[in-house]
Amino acid sequence: MILTTLESVPGKAIVEHYGLVQGSTIRAKHIGKDIMASLKNIVGGELKGYTELLQEARDEAIERMVQQATELEANAVLNIRFATSSVAQGAAELFAYGTAVKVE
Repeated sequence: MILTTLESVPGKAIVEHYGLVQGSTIRAKHIGKDIMASLKNIVGGELKGYTELLQEARDEAIERMVQQATELEANAVLNIRFATSSVAQGAAELFAYGTAVKVE
């Protein structure tokens, strides 16, 4: 599966258009990570626990989007974008979407 933020795949022609595909996940913060984040706020630096949580959420949303594209028999997802939203106190959704196509 070709995944790109571009509107096309250089050197390849779009032969089928399947439309929008998407994947999402909702993740809640972990109390232990909140405590460590609070301590990091005092001294500064990267909040590695949250960085890992966000990367895991991105990977899961992409995996779900690819699964949907595969079911449509697409071999590429173009113009991929990400969005986030808060759905509850301490929980956020990460949403990945793009256009499923077949390229040759």
